Amino acid sequence: MEVLEMDTPMLVSGVILVFTFIGIFTEGVHGFHRGKFALGGAGAMVLAGQYFGFYNPDLAIEAIDWNVIFLLGAMMTIVAIMIPTGGFQMLAYKIADFSKGRLFLLMALMGTLVTVLSLLLDNVTTVVIFGPLIILIARSMEVNPIPYLLAAALLSDTGGVATLVGDPPNLMIGSAAGIGFNTFFYHMGGIVFVAWVATLIALKFIFKKELAEKPVLRDFSQQEELHDPYTWKVALIVLGVMVVGFILHRQMHWEAWFVAGMGLTLLVFFGKEVDMDEHFADVELTLLMFFMALFIIVGGVENSKFLEYIGQFILPYVQQDLLTACILLMWVAAFLSAFIDNIPFTAAMIPVILGLEQQGVNTNALWWALAAGVGMGGNGSHLGSTANVFIVTISEKLAKDEGRPELAITPGMWIKKGSPIMILTLTICSIIMTLFFDFYSNPDAAIGIVEAVVE
Repeated sequence: MEVLEMDTPMLVSGVILVFTFIGIFTEGVHGFHRGKFALGGAGAMVLAGQYFGFYNPDLAIEAIDWNVIFLLGAMMTIVAIMIPTGGFQMLAYKIADFSKGRLFLLMALMGTLVTVLSLLLDNVTTVVIFGPLIILIARSMEVNPIPYLLAAALLSDTGGVATLVGDPPNLMIGSAAGIGFNTFFYHMGGIVFVAWVATLIALKFIFKKELAEKPVLRDFSQQEELHDPYTWKVALIVLGVMVVGFILHRQMHWEAWFVAGMGLTLLVFFGKEVDMDEHFADVELTLLMFFMALFIIVGGVENSKFLEYIGQFILPYVQQDLLTACILLMWVAAFLSAFIDNIPFTAAMIPVILGLEQQGVNTNALWWALAAGVGMGGNGSHLGSTANVFIVTISEKLAKDEGRPELAITPGMWIKKGSPIMILTLTICSIIMTLFFDFYSNPDAAIGIVEAVVE
């Protein structure tokens, strides 16, 4: 194999990548939103690439994974239409009413609801919906909302790893590696379920003191009314159709974004008085722009062959012991994702693994190890995922509004509560991957089984 030597395009693209990611990862220090650094890095990469001859605006557009962008945008819009109907609020209040003051049951049911929705709507969206509701319910019962907020984030972070659309890094991995909805769930569903159950059990012990509080019983049945039952019911039918579409999208030769787009189209046409201007305005354009900028940056680094240069140093270790390489990738990905956000780390790792694949390495298990690592690593700190950042933000606002600093989730508190969960789930994933390594490294037979069942 020809050994690559460092050249000027590699050096320039590598420097832009490093400085951009440092800016993204340290946004809490300098106060600039990470999206600004991503856009600045993308612009610098295109200009430098054109000057040194390794990149240009046309290649930058090609580098954007539009499957991820359109899928996220469609799902965000669907959720924006569903929220005003009152359906999510109704579900939360029904759970609060059913728990009858049994706090662990409330935590388990609320966490389960958030997780189930995270399988389809992604964990960021679900905590944005249910975070404020959890605070409202907890304050009505006069109990500390911190355990329930943390449980919602930790369980959704863990459960969201199970499906292709459950977590933004999953979308990126699935799109880059050509992994379909069925194949992703078939490989990650079991391992995530075990980790999720372990997380729920661990939460009972981690919050033993808080769950022993005596709540004030409230009647939430009067708050279970739907504001727009027709649109809510139509949305549930559309989501059901979308699930079927995600399962069959390979057989129909559709990408996942097209399934989401068709679902959005149905909801817009059959929903009652759906104001498209209003709901499209609720789409998180900042997040979508951040994704596009990351794709452009990584595309430039890839075109300069810098990642191929890095990959040649990793290649011997992967070829020597693939299992150890997968476990190491999982743990490194988890710890780095815990403190620098899993989205940019995933964006940086994808082309490295693709480069190894081009050099003849069996990368099947590496994809699953990366998905498990960045997913479980999100629990390690408040910076581990966008969902975590949102939970911390609303807890800080609550503490400020009520003049009670103890109601704020601090970085230290998150690490103290979340790190044991991260280590526990990583240990479980490592054991399962070791025991069933043939399944994860050679998935062809499994894919055949899934497709046979679907057909």
